[in-house]
Amino acid sequence: MDKLTEEINGKVKDGKIPCQEALAIAQRLSITPAAVGKKLNEMKIKIKGCQLGCF
Repeated sequence: MDKLTEEINGKVKDGKIPCQEALAIAQRLSITPAAVGKKLNEMKIKIKGCQLGCF
């Protein structure tokens, strides 16, 4: 399992992850938020409480 998947699995609850957590994962791993979003889509995990009002 890659580090991104591990980080996501550590924060996901009921198939959802808070936007703030997704952004924090991107920062910790030095990757773009878009890369985290792509992985979340692949894992069929929804983002909740989007800070940009997009989700």
